[in-house]
Amino acid sequence: MLLSMFLSGNIDLVSVIVYILSTLLVVFFVLPFHEWAHGFVAYKLGDKTAKINGRLTLNPLAHIDPMGAMLLLLIGFGWAKPVPVDPRYFKNEKVGMALTALAGPMANLIAALLSGFAMNGILAAVSAGHFVSVENFSSSNSFWIYVIRFFMYLMIINIGLAVFNFIPIPPLDGSKIMMAFLPDKAVNWLYQHEQIFSIALFVLVMAGGLNGGIITKIQDALFDGIYWLTALPFNL
Repeated sequence: MLLSMFLSGNIDLVSVIVYILSTLLVVFFVLPFHEWAHGFVAYKLGDKTAKINGRLTLNPLAHIDPMGAMLLLLIGFGWAKPVPVDPRYFKNEKVGMALTALAGPMANLIAALLSGFAMNGILAAVSAGHFVSVENFSSSNSFWIYVIRFFMYLMIINIGLAVFNFIPIPPLDGSKIMMAFLPDKAVNWLYQHEQIFSIALFVLVMAGGLNGGIITKIQDALFDGIYWLTALPFNL
């Protein structure tokens, strides 16, 4: 997304700084929460691999992947170091992997909800308790405009990460969820070719193949839904 800001030619330096700050918050707090959620669910289902490897923690140093963090800043899609999971410890391997995988994007959606509540709460507070939509908000104090933009960027980034991870292409979380509904032969084939899929996914991301189309429509729909839901308590 930072790259698109510069390519647009209409650069607001303060907005760029606010976006960088929101991305850093995601990198140091939300991505570790995403990976911790994977490890926590796996642990509850009987797999202690993440705990043994020191990954059942919210410490960002245990999770940050420099390349994933850089791409998140530049194009809005990125990742942290995957938490190790051993499905052999699950009573049902495919179901256990699906639940463990689901925890990551759900963590991003929780972060998006919290950001939405914060944004709408600030909107109501600085508008003397009256509900004002983010589109119609104006203030003589530009500080509040950028604070609201900060939380809006947090919503956008986390929704983007959730949708990205739900894509059913290995090694993304969506593929592990999809595998719960596939026969064992198909699951084994996907695992055997995961490295090829990973390379193809990386090329797709770098080529901008995830921008536009159904991905963007899903992101927009999720943003509208979360914005409506988090604005509701302040609009009663």
